[in-house]
Amino acid sequence: MKTILPITVVFLSVISSQSFAQFSIPKYEIGLSVGGYVYQGDLTPGRFGSLKTIRPGFSLSGARLLSDVFSVRANISYGRLVGNESLYSHPEYRQQRNFKFSTPVWELGASVVYNVFGTNLRPSERPRLTPYITAGVSIAFLNIKRDWSGVNTSYFGESSTVITGLATDTTHRTPSVLPVVPIGVGLRYSINDRWAATVETSYRITVTDYLDGFSDAANSGQKDYYHSTSIGIVYRFIGSKGIKCPKF
Repeated sequence: MKTILPITVVFLSVISSQSFAQFSIPKYEIGLSVGGYVYQGDLTPGRFGSLKTIRPGFSLSGARLLSDVFSVRANISYGRLVGNESLYSHPEYRQQRNFKFSTPVWELGASVVYNVFGTNLRPSERPRLTPYITAGVSIAFLNIKRDWSGVNTSYFGESSTVITGLATDTTHRTPSVLPVVPIGVGLRYSINDRWAATVETSYRITVTDYLDGFSDAANSGQKDYYHSTSIGIVYRFIGSKGIKCPKF
């Protein structure tokens, strides 16, 4: 009996070490994405914005996983917004007004991410494809360059709202720092426990009608917005020590 007991203890220890692996719950991840930025405002008739002047951009992010469904994410991103009425032949006045603008956009922000299937802390579980929703706040840094040199004054007349509004707009200071509210949806595909690919669309709600540099001469009753669509890669930090999980 004295001999059997130590052998039994050793045997159970070996089985235990073979049957369980050290695996830590993931808490942090980083990401990189690239995509396109689209301006939506007074200088485009398109419902989805100025798709004819889409410009490339990128974003770097870091996230902290809080639970199976929620995480918080910080990001820094860069893009460019462009509007050009000469690209639109309908309605006719667009090419006659011929307003243009461009600006770089540096954006610092934080958001909450909701994992629809609740698999944040269980990366090995299926399904691999997971939808998610994001909402947050950001600060955008701009350098708006507007151009009204191509306006056809004879087409509109000196007393038109375009000409009188332009006199007001050109004396109005354009924003260089702008608070925005990004709201987005995305899909995440888990390649393995550490790596995932993402597709995300984010719409930015702003508080200004001067994102494109014009308001009274264009459409003073509506704010300007912008949005982006990107593809990215995410790396999740998973250690080698922590909670024991059975190996199957």
